[in-house]
Amino acid sequence: MPSTPPVARPLTAVIAAELVGTFWLVLGGCGTAVFAAVQIATADTRDIPVGVGYLGVAIAFGLTVLTGAYAFGHISGGHFNPAVTVGAAVAGRLPWTKAPVYIVSQVVGGLIAGALILVVASGKDGFEATGRMAANGYGANSPDGYGLLSALLIEIVLTAIFVWVILGSTDRRAPAGFAPAAIGLTLTLIHLISIPVTNTSVNPARSTAVAFFNGDGAPGQLWLFWAAPIAGALVAGALYGPLFGERARSATR
Repeated sequence: MPSTPPVARPLTAVIAAELVGTFWLVLGGCGTAVFAAVQIATADTRDIPVGVGYLGVAIAFGLTVLTGAYAFGHISGGHFNPAVTVGAAVAGRLPWTKAPVYIVSQVVGGLIAGALILVVASGKDGFEATGRMAANGYGANSPDGYGLLSALLIEIVLTAIFVWVILGSTDRRAPAGFAPAAIGLTLTLIHLISIPVTNTSVNPARSTAVAFFNGDGAPGQLWLFWAAPIAGALVAGALYGPLFGERARSATR
């Protein structure tokens, strides 16, 4: 939740909160996609699907943000996403000088979670990481074959909406205490919309976390899942005040 914390926190606490929060987001969301999205049980020679599917993955991502925001939002603001950090900085909710620390912590936390998912998944006989690590992609790497333009547009627009919801729910005028729920539900809806298109990023740290373990073209397409979410965040951060009437606030207090 990119609002200015009421009390200044030690930098080590902020780093830990963003690292652990992003670790939890990737482990909960991508872990659900890898371990539980597609499962088949056999009964009386019949194959019965018992995996959680797109809906379960969408809910998992929403729950990670909801729980992470409640757990760590009072420490770091609970960004867990470089795009959210950029949007918060543009909107004046975070000093730009702190943004690199947030972003590095998020990427490191995500990569640790991606590595853990790979290690656990490799414990199953026959598991092959290539193409099966919940990576984001377009074209041949899109779940339903959507092209570059479709991926670019959906990631920009949905990231902008996500950042607007975050800024709005943490606005001083908003009801107190409900921001994590609004943010988590929004991320769930975003995944329901865009899993078929790009496997849903709206978060460069989430995309980076699994791209290199996944291979299969994902590293070469990673640029889009940095560029599009950051572009959406820049738009949302710049327009939140003019559109929704928030007066500029100091991000250095």
